[in-house]
Amino acid sequence: MPVEHLDGRSDGAAESREKLLEFCFDYCFWSVDPADPQHASQEEVFQELGVSVLSGATGGYNVCLFAYGQTGSGKTYTMMGTPDAVGLTPRICQGLFHAEDSSSDGQNSSRVEISFLEIYNERVRDLLRGGEQKKRASLRVREHPEKGPYVQDLSQHVVSDCKQAMDLLEEGIANRMTAATHNHDASSRSHAIFTIQYTQAVLESNLPSETVSKIHLVDLAGSERADPQLCRDRLTEGSNINKSLVTLGVVISALAQNCQMFSSCQSINSVASEGDGSSVAAACAGGRRHCFVPYRDSVLTWLLRDSLGGNSKTIMIATVSPSVNSYNETLSTLRYAARARNVVNKPRVNEDANVRLIRELREEVDRLKSMLLSFQMQRNPSPSLSDEKDGSLSEIVLQNELKVTSCFY
Repeated sequence: MPVEHLDGRSDGAAESREKLLEFCFDYCFWSVDPADPQHASQEEVFQELGVSVLSGATGGYNVCLFAYGQTGSGKTYTMMGTPDAVGLTPRICQGLFHAEDSSSDGQNSSRVEISFLEIYNERVRDLLRGGEQKKRASLRVREHPEKGPYVQDLSQHVVSDCKQAMDLLEEGIANRMTAATHNHDASSRSHAIFTIQYTQAVLESNLPSETVSKIHLVDLAGSERADPQLCRDRLTEGSNINKSLVTLGVVISALAQNCQMFSSCQSINSVASEGDGSSVAAACAGGRRHCFVPYRDSVLTWLLRDSLGGNSKTIMIATVSPSVNSYNETLSTLRYAARARNVVNKPRVNEDANVRLIRELREEVDRLKSMLLSFQMQRNPSPSLSDEKDGSLSEIVLQNELKVTSCFY
């Protein structure tokens, strides 16, 4: 069979109507028939994806995991699960508290805060505040100059064990907006973001250190074609869902294009640096401009700005339906995920800048002291030259020690 690549190229007979589409992803799970020998259980999905989320969070990184796909394709089942098959979100909560219990040694302490919100008709609602769905007040999205976008007055709940986290998760799921559609009887009509803020305080070599990790577990609303026969509320919901998902796709495409441009310019510059190719490198830098990323066009992309193209380790789960009637939606989802795979983030450990500076200065002091000791042990025949080296190194060590002392005050 001919093969159609992502860029539109096709191999084989041009007159053939059958095309084999090729997509490349990191993992592929088959979860349709439990009796199938290749069936992937919820535990297998957690071992491949959830464990990496936990390792990133305990290492001090921001992590985001979100599911995208057609209505009824298994997004909520993968993220939340059922009582008989627990999903990724409950398993990550359990694993986080299990790792916390196993690593508690008296010198380390941690704090877990949970928030749960939904984006319904481009408005943010707190799922842990109670009240009826239609009477629940919408919250405003603000932007902090350093921390970025945040939801004003969103409730934060401190939990001390896994049971409290599970109770909050079940409460939020019960308050989430759902409705019956053609493809699903209880389709999620809103984007749900379950956020865990994990703070770790560590005392290492008598130096206090604190890392703050944010875990965003996102269950997106399902994409579905509009049907004029539906009531007005369902049409409004569907249009807002499609608007946010289209914006998410535009953001991912722009980020992927920027990453590809950056990598291509780096390769051109590396080739130009080997020879006389400065004009080629200058043309690359001036002729190609970065695409504008429209984060603000949707509340979803604005809130997840850092997770999509910034300081976060991000995982996208693309769920598809095996039905032949869902071919177009399945193809759209796979192409959507293929673009997202080209986005390259640069996550960093979220620790206090002063603590990082103190650690680096102490490492520099230790290095200079070792150099000073080696110079003293290997004296040169010229005493004046040796004294000059010792004096300069001693002065540098003293200056760094003064900087370390000033950082504490």
